[in-house]
This record gives sequence, structure tokens and C-alpha cells, in this order.
Amino acid sequence: MKRFLLPLLAFVILLAFLGTGLLIKTNDLPSALIGKPAPVFSLPQVEQAAHFQSSSLKGKVWLLNVWASWCESCRHEHPVLVKFAGQLSAPVIGLDYMDKAADARRWLIDFGNPYQLSVQDVDGRAATDYGVVGVPETFVIDSRGLVRYKHVGPLTEQIVFGKLQPMIDQLQREQ
Repeated sequence: MKRFLLPLLAFVILLAFLGTGLLIKTNDLPSALIGKPAPVFSLPQVEQAAHFQSSSLKGKVWLLNVWASWCESCRHEHPVLVKFAGQLSAPVIGLDYMDKAADARRWLIDFGNPYQLSVQDVDGRAATDYGVVGVPETFVIDSRGLVRYKHVGPLTEQIVFGKLQPMIDQLQREQ
């Protein structure tokens, strides 16, 4: 009887850990970058033959949206960005993650371009610096260049107006 008790106990403990993991909301995952300087990048733009340096946004509150044309969740998020990006009081910068430039350009033409500009992160280094675990992900960066918020997963209207815009407004008042 005792020889069955130990494997049964181990199985119950394993189930408890797995069950707890299923209850965690992925968009609530903490980020080690919150309150720390946003990683600086200089990357080529998707739409034109120019580089963009994220340091040029210092002094402004802005959003970084990590996306890719191959990302199914991005397909669900994109109409929300197209509809509401113009209503946000902060620039939205796109970070095209490990994508082909032609596919990214076609995506923006076919589905609309919600970004002030979008840069191409072909090798994924910039996304890795931000701790991206999957696309889409969105970051709010304050005027001092600090990461203030990270959202994992597709944005919804409720997240845009219930979380992002109030945070942007507060950060802009603090400037």
C-alpha cells in the first residue's frame, strides 16, 4: 500500500501545479522591465528605406506593439488597432517580429496601418530585449523612457480604453 501512496501523492502534487498554471491569465504575466528603461533599438522601417531610433521618442509617452503578418492572434487584434490608434493620445509604434518585409508591407496595405511607423525586427533581438514571449504584445513607455505596462495577447476595445488610454493620460499629466 505504501509503495502506491508515494506515486499517488506525486501525481496529486503535479496535478495541483498544472491546474494552477491553467488559471494564470497570460496577459497578466509580470514583466521584469516594468519601471526600468525601455531597451533602445535602431531598426529599419517597414514602409520606407529609413532607420528609426526609439531614443527619438524620449520625452513622449508612446506604445510599442509587437506584431507579425504570420501571427493569427495579431489578425484578431489588428482591427482594434486600426479603429482606435488614431484616437489614442500617444504614438503607436509597430515592431514587426521575425517577418519578411514584403509580407509586412502587404499586411499593412491589406488590413490598414494603425502605426505612426513600424520597424522590422528580422532576427528578433529587439523583441528579446523587451522580454517578448509571443506576439502580439504591447508596451506603454513613459516620457522618461521607462516601461510602465506590458500587455500579452491581443488588444481589445476594453483594454485600449479601460487600461491603456487612462494610463497614457495619467503619464502625460505627470510629464
